[in-house]
Amino acid sequence: MNTTLAPELTTADRCDRCGAQAYVRVTLGEGLELLFCAHHGRKYDDKLRDLDHVKIQDETHRLHASEATPEPMGAE
Repeated sequence: MNTTLAPELTTADRCDRCGAQAYVRVTLGEGLELLFCAHHGRKYDDKLRDLDHVKIQDETHRLHASEATPEPMGAE
């Protein structure tokens, strides 16, 4: 995937398709941006890659980092 210098996506960034938290930013050649959740990012990935001058910022790795099991309270 192409990596852009755009800032990291935040919890305020929402998927343009369903409104879930966005983890994928797609910048089209005209400078337009599309935001997708991980599900819709995967769903449209092949079609987006077929377009010319597209940059894809994929932060879906952050989903796996947030799934880490927290230590129980009182554990040191």
